[in-house]
Amino acid sequence: MMPNPEGSFIWYELMSPDPDASKAFYDAVVGWNIEAQSSVPGGAVDYRMITRSDGGNAGGMLKLDAAMQAHGARPMWLGYLYAEDVDATVAVIGEDGGKTLIPPHDVPGIGRFAMVTDPVGVPFYVMKPTPSADKPDAVSDVFSVDQPQHVRWNELSTIDQDGAVAFFTRHFGWTQEGAMPMGELGDYKFIQRDGVGIGAIMNKPPQAPMSGWTYYIGVDDIDRAVSAVTAGGGQILFGPMEIPGGEFSLNGMDPQGAAFGLVGPRKGAKV
Repeated sequence: MMPNPEGSFIWYELMSPDPDASKAFYDAVVGWNIEAQSSVPGGAVDYRMITRSDGGNAGGMLKLDAAMQAHGARPMWLGYLYAEDVDATVAVIGEDGGKTLIPPHDVPGIGRFAMVTDPVGVPFYVMKPTPSADKPDAVSDVFSVDQPQHVRWNELSTIDQDGAVAFFTRHFGWTQEGAMPMGELGDYKFIQRDGVGIGAIMNKPPQAPMSGWTYYIGVDDIDRAVSAVTAGGGQILFGPMEIPGGEFSLNGMDPQGAAFGLVGPRKGAKV
């Protein structure tokens, strides 16, 4: 089994002020079974694993407490990129116009990580996990190009598309090959890691409040998921729209205010 390469997405984290409500929403929409209570001993933070129906993890959920919100934290999804040397990666990001929001530090049994931003100010984590004793060769499978209950697409909407392409290809080993024209928004530029399409970088639409990542979660049936989003108090912001390959994607906002994407087949569609 090959290790996760530098710059691959190895974890996704939902920050929510109401973990119980977020669990009810995403379990219904995606089919996950998010932990009903924190898995962190001692109660220092409320952190819950997002469990797929196959038993694997799709990521984690951190409760935003009052102190975090007072410091500006808001409901959102964040991605973690693998870094072999977290400290060195944070240093070069700083030299290249990014900022450090949480300095590199160790979490016993979990790994070393830091929260940083790209030069525009969009946050993400860099992390080197600590292998578990019983699974020293374990690799992350939270990202999949085609499986439901995994994140299947990583999309950055930014005011500096060319700068973002240069930044992430320079520091994380990504490539940028291929694009799809989007009219007034310009090209939708595809990004790859080790030849695998992991997402795209696009110009920020005028109606979007700020630059940011959207993570598209795989679902088994886009129409079932749409019904679950609206029944659960979420909003459909755009879509579902057909995408190359015949599946459908949408952009939504969960009841706590975190933006997300969904992608999957339309079970009733003609094949």
